[in-house]
Amino acid sequence: MPVDPVSRARSRLALFRIKKDWYSLLDDLESRTEKAASKARKTLRDSLASSAEVFAAKPYFLSDDFSLVDATIAPVLWRLKHYRIELPAQARPVLDYAERLFERESFQASLTETERELCE
Repeated sequence: MPVDPVSRARSRLALFRIKKDWYSLLDDLESRTEKAASKARKTLRDSLASSAEVFAAKPYFLSDDFSLVDATIAPVLWRLKHYRIELPAQARPVLDYAERLFERESFQASLTETERELCE
């Protein structure tokens, strides 16, 4: 977490929104009912696409440095292919951001064999 109070508050707010807006959809994405999964796919795709400007602003999420927020977002982005979510062209900054995260040695070291297979 950042040292200064304003940045720390901004990070906490981002973590709260990520959990509420994106992680809350994961159960539906894993749902056996296609209707629930389809709705969750559309919601996540649209939310990520509408956030593209935020991902384009800095190398990492609202920061020049890798943080806990990035570590929280990375698993969701890693699983997009598994969840059959294709982002639209205007979400290119999100995909570029994801590539920066996935190229990190620490990210690659954190993946289990099962997680590696999700992206193949």
